[in-house]
Amino acid sequence: MMNLYQTQRSMRNMRRAAMQRGVVAILDVGSSKIACLVLRFDGSTLGRDEGEIGSLAGQSGFRVIGAATTRSRGVRFGEITAMQETESAIRTALQSAQRMANMRVDHVIACFSGGAPRSYGLDARIDMNGEMVSEQDVARVMASCDVPDYGDTREVLHAQPVNFALDHRSGLSDPRGQLGHTLSVDMHMLTADALVIQHLAHCIKRCDLELAGVASSAYVSGISTLVEDEQELGSACIDLGGGTTSLSIFIKKHMIYADTVRMGGDHVTSDISMGLQIPTANAERIKTLYGGVKATGMDDREMIEIGGDTGDFEHDRRTASRAELIGIMRPRVEEILEEVRARLDAAGFEHLPSQQIVLTGGGSQIPGLDGLASKILGQQVRLGRPLRVHGLPQAATGPGFASAVGLSLFAAHPQDEWWDFDMPSDRYPHRSLKRAVRWFRDNW
Repeated sequence: MMNLYQTQRSMRNMRRAAMQRGVVAILDVGSSKIACLVLRFDGSTLGRDEGEIGSLAGQSGFRVIGAATTRSRGVRFGEITAMQETESAIRTALQSAQRMANMRVDHVIACFSGGAPRSYGLDARIDMNGEMVSEQDVARVMASCDVPDYGDTREVLHAQPVNFALDHRSGLSDPRGQLGHTLSVDMHMLTADALVIQHLAHCIKRCDLELAGVASSAYVSGISTLVEDEQELGSACIDLGGGTTSLSIFIKKHMIYADTVRMGGDHVTSDISMGLQIPTANAERIKTLYGGVKATGMDDREMIEIGGDTGDFEHDRRTASRAELIGIMRPRVEEILEEVRARLDAAGFEHLPSQQIVLTGGGSQIPGLDGLASKILGQQVRLGRPLRVHGLPQAATGPGFASAVGLSLFAAHPQDEWWDFDMPSDRYPHRSLKRAVRWFRDNW
């Protein structure tokens, strides 16, 4: 664990160095596309400044000067399965983005949706004897957290303080400089499969790049699509990708839960391909042009040329009704949403003051999806697009770019994590199991 703490610290230092140089690449390694953005920083926000602990400042300080996407290869369920194919896809996206930016980039910050993320809620308290809280005390209370025994095959991807309390005053975002007798902290820790992170790091190294940070797609999608009020009062972001559907829950501007369902838009496409007996590329086109999840009387009469190129004239001029297409798509979309619902219930989402749900990601563009989602999830549901950031090309403003844009915001203003503080090495966290979202009811 000490090793990971140092790795994360060295990535943080590398990110600072990259920002001082003024340019960094953002890489969203997805199952259906790899997106690359090149960011230029103007030097106004470097690292952790005098801001509050954990605050995610606005989006000042950078502009997008290069953007490119390429079809993903060698990635399944958000995890790299064929190193060389993924390496060549990353190189393709990176070279196009560098050409547009007209400069070479050495440092990259990446996000991924695989690795079976798991959330834990940790807490700790220390005695202050009426003294003023210093940076060292913050490090000390975090180091006192009981860390679950999350297994040797997993690594900590995020470890963020989400709430401090000093004596009876809870909900503090930054206790430094205040006086008190007992300082306590609530932390959110997210672990992922270590091999998945290592494969990603290795792949990026093979592309002659320095890895200056990794993040969970679920987390960064939430950063870019939930508006401030939603992040404050309690909302979930559901990112429907190609191979996976990621979900994150935010409250008080912090992520307190993340998970991934190993199903996404590609599964809908393959159902269409099997149901209509057509190649995947045709199925994807038909899904995009005619897909939906809510049938009306009109759809029985609307015929779709499903075509083909087998050379068999009868087979190639087949048609199907739109109602038939919806009949194939809807059960899979329902299955994905039911699974999301089960994860939200397990996290205790219903205990939040507000329960807004925001759908984003490329798969969220299926017509009628928001209506079906509010039926299944039983909440207020809206479709979300990422925040506008300076210089972002029009083609990269859609919901499919939620995680790439969120990762840019994360790169510019990372929330404080465990490794941003000098932990006393003898106090490096001990381990015991705690439940993820238990402390909501106590604190809010």
